[in-house]
Amino acid sequence: MLPSMPSLIEDYALIGDGHTAALVSRSGSVDWLCWPRFDSGACFAALLGTEDNGRWLIAPAVGEGSSEPVATRRYRGETLILETDFETPEGAVTVIDFMPPGNGSSELVRIVVGKRGTVRMQMELVLRFDYGFSVPWVSRLANDSGIKAVVGPDTTVLRTPVEVRGENMRTVAEFTVTAGERVPFSLAYTPSHLHAPPARDPHTALARTENYWLEWSARGTVEGRWAEPIRRSLITLKALAYEPTGGIVAAPTTSLPEQLGGTRNWDYRYCWLRDATITLLAMMRGGHFDEARKWRQWLGRVMAGSPQQLQIMYSIAGERRLPEFEIDWLPGYQGARPVRVGNNAVNQLQLDVYGEVMNALHLARVGGLQADETAWNIQCAMLEHLEKIWSDPDEGIWETRGGRQHFTFSKVMAWVAFDRAIKSAETFNLPAPLDHWLQVCAQIHADVCAKGWNAGLNAFTQVYGGDELDASVLLLPLLGFLPPADPRIAGTVVAVEKYLLRDGFVMRYRTTEFDDGLPPGEGTFLACSFWMVDNLALQGRVQEAITMYERLVSLGNDVGLLSEEYDPAAKRLVGNFPQGFSHVALVHTGLNLMKHEQEMAKATGHPAHNGVPASETAHGNGGDQSNASAGS
Repeated sequence: MLPSMPSLIEDYALIGDGHTAALVSRSGSVDWLCWPRFDSGACFAALLGTEDNGRWLIAPAVGEGSSEPVATRRYRGETLILETDFETPEGAVTVIDFMPPGNGSSELVRIVVGKRGTVRMQMELVLRFDYGFSVPWVSRLANDSGIKAVVGPDTTVLRTPVEVRGENMRTVAEFTVTAGERVPFSLAYTPSHLHAPPARDPHTALARTENYWLEWSARGTVEGRWAEPIRRSLITLKALAYEPTGGIVAAPTTSLPEQLGGTRNWDYRYCWLRDATITLLAMMRGGHFDEARKWRQWLGRVMAGSPQQLQIMYSIAGERRLPEFEIDWLPGYQGARPVRVGNNAVNQLQLDVYGEVMNALHLARVGGLQADETAWNIQCAMLEHLEKIWSDPDEGIWETRGGRQHFTFSKVMAWVAFDRAIKSAETFNLPAPLDHWLQVCAQIHADVCAKGWNAGLNAFTQVYGGDELDASVLLLPLLGFLPPADPRIAGTVVAVEKYLLRDGFVMRYRTTEFDDGLPPGEGTFLACSFWMVDNLALQGRVQEAITMYERLVSLGNDVGLLSEEYDPAAKRLVGNFPQGFSHVALVHTGLNLMKHEQEMAKATGHPAHNGVPASETAHGNGGDQSNASAGS
């Protein structure tokens, strides 16, 4: 029997505990889990290879000539508890998957619940630490209550009442479940030099986990027309936050390809200042200020030091060195190689992060998350450094690896950095050289308008003096750089529609050349498509905006998760999954549309379709529009 290949990207669901996260396929296989942190080596790496690289399967047994069980699934209410129903000719079972938060040690719990008849089940545990490479030594626990697997620094303990056995370097079992019966499995992690984690009652852990998520979700303030996908996205973003430090990873995976079979495969298990910043703003707009507060504290720690050494990304604990290397023993997702660990983009200059950080800190103050004097001093030092480098070329928001250029969006975000610092100083009476900052702000604005505008295209372009479009320029009106009614903005929207729209979705830019040293080709970028929705609404094309937004939301899988990109030809989600950037854009754009509808209802006297999020403190930037990248 040949090893099985990983499921479609969109066939995975996410569970997590605030330290790490796992991906569970529709067929009942956990194919990705890094322990003990998001950025640790994976002990289940079948996602980037085969079952031989590590997985944990619990599903109905399928005999020769038998049909595959029919699987449907959902999250239990507003939680991160996954429930997968399997229907077979003999009966039905539900597999409940979750990771208890605040456990003291990370643990993955799976409970099989009999619903109807009697179902034969199979369990196969293939532990392969260090990204599918290291085979552990397995021994039985005392009293035959489970097994312990040890290799190098890592230990996992499997506990279950089911009798398990070793077979071909795997742990397997067969068992039956009847209606009303509950069969638990618990897999817990601990460093190998410590004692095995204590046994915990799986059913108590389930109740505690459910209460944790329901209490968290109840703090949210989002109501209205698209509240359900927005609230699910906020839960997903919460699952990407590393509880001990407040750092937020861009995605829990590495090397899921941006083009099926392609080479644009990157490690996203780190904290990009840009991604984490807009996540903070989404959390604030959704009423979740604790996460925003923890992230602001994380930001304060990573910002500390020389402004010249500010990086675009850090590890979840704030480590600065993220060396990139390739893993040659993993064949890659459906053959997409290389598989990468680490990210060399950490050393890039991306000027836009200064604007993202300044915007986030300003809105944090507006939202009541007051920073201390040290934070403002660091901000002032950052602006002093930015003044010296804003006119330099950089690698840009998309981290192209073909050399530095004068990216239009980077210059706009340099303007945002000074603009938001000015607003903070004026609003909160902070000491600042306001006259000088106003001069620099005006200088950058004039520079962008003169050099980023292409009269022939009637649009702002990707780089100064260039003739290629870039979806990042859709953010100019959302950031308040120019008003939506400005003819240059209207022209830019039309140009992006003409040159970057593909089957109704927006590409970041046209990858027709080896502009970053890699072959061309990628899916349409979901966040950029949400930005187009915002622009359509601002241009008065509200029904088009609503139609496009609902189409984008529908791209989420059966449990509401989005990847980074979408391939319209293959009709597949592509890129790392689930992607925080996409879910943040879904949140911001949905809230913007609901706010826009309510404003129109007030103006016309007709009732709106929805309510407005209760948290208005996260936007209102002196007239700036809400947006999906840098907050609102």
